[in-house]
Amino acid sequence: MSATGAVLAANTGREEWPAVLERAAREVFELMLGCQLTIAAPTQENMEITSMVGLAGKLCGVLSVRCNHQGGALMASKMLGVEPANIGPEMSDALGEIANMVAGNFKNKIEGLSDSCMLSVPTVITGQDYQMQPATDSDALELSLLCENLPLKISLVVHH
Repeated sequence: MSATGAVLAANTGREEWPAVLERAAREVFELMLGCQLTIAAPTQENMEITSMVGLAGKLCGVLSVRCNHQGGALMASKMLGVEPANIGPEMSDALGEIANMVAGNFKNKIEGLSDSCMLSVPTVITGQDYQMQPATDSDALELSLLCENLPLKISLVVHH
């Protein structure tokens, strides 16, 4: 992924992190899926697939990518080069890898995090009957986006 633009120090510039996260996501989606992301109004639409990657080290937290089944099938099909109707169990692997690439691209844009922040193996949850409860000493940022007119949410929860 390209490290275009200003690189921010891990302990400063957190007000810039939403723009850095958006840029990291756009680069991954353009390069790996051939999709242009657009900003969307926050929605309460059901997002039944959540892929997430943990961050540990100088920055601790969780990056998640949430979408509906149609969006997940579209993203996986673009990544794997098959028709959305032919996507099966490999969808979870593809969506986990997308979260992994967005998290990696984001941390590489923050000075001092590239080598001092490790990523976990991606985890994918399907279904809607769950709640994520971040620690009380956490900050969260969330991007509401569209990928080919399908809703997508990318969140970064950082622990202090």
